[in-house]
Amino acid sequence: MDLELKGKSVLITGASKGIGKACAIAFAKEEVATIHAVARSKDELEDLSKNIQESYDVDVKIHPLDVTDKILRDNLISNTRDIDILINNAGAIPSGSIYAVSEEAWRKGWELKVFGYIEMTRAYYTIFRERGFGVILNDIGNSGENPDFDYVAGSTGNSALMTFTKAIGGTSLDYGVRVLAVNPGPVDTGRMEKMLRQRAGVILNDEGRWEELLGRFPGGRASTPEEIANAIAFLSSPAASYINGCVVTIDGGISARGSVV
Repeated sequence: MDLELKGKSVLITGASKGIGKACAIAFAKEEVATIHAVARSKDELEDLSKNIQESYDVDVKIHPLDVTDKILRDNLISNTRDIDILINNAGAIPSGSIYAVSEEAWRKGWELKVFGYIEMTRAYYTIFRERGFGVILNDIGNSGENPDFDYVAGSTGNSALMTFTKAIGGTSLDYGVRVLAVNPGPVDTGRMEKMLRQRAGVILNDEGRWEELLGRFPGGRASTPEEIANAIAFLSSPAASYINGCVVTIDGGISARGSVV
């Protein structure tokens, strides 16, 4: 299936690893013209750029920066006004209960993900609306629809981003702009292992038994970054041109079960 992404320009935050890295590769396979890869690690971005450009005819521009830094963020936006697609993906809200997550950690996590997504969307939505086209896709997380006491900061922040996405997307198509989101469940990354270790400590009283929790997921496994990235590429493409103002859940059925693990 041709997603009609050839020649497009995409900006991905959190592009150095996990879902963001997989998204960069997925878009490269679809022959986009330019990938703007944003993350804090210059070394990891350089490795990503090298690997992609060795295999695909894509111009990869790296932007090693922290999107919570307003000056750096504004400079990034100023230099990438011509993009067609924005993928908001950077963010790591700490896991833990309301007793375990400090105010400082909570605010730091929201500054990067919740307010990071909001400010990036605010800027690019204005640009896209003025010119009459563009796509903004927010990679959020299924805890926003499946509240979890032991991931309270993430559940609350993700729920806010779900509402934010729908609020902006509700009228955006009238101006030629699509704003939508995906809600991945557990994804096989280093971050997932860290969260499952913490959860195993609570449920099984032994963090070392974290792999036992994988058997409780649909199909006995987590999703892969590539599965999420492929869905994001499709949803960002003209092939999905009437999918807007919504949140697509990709968790194998976890939210339908109403359980976490």
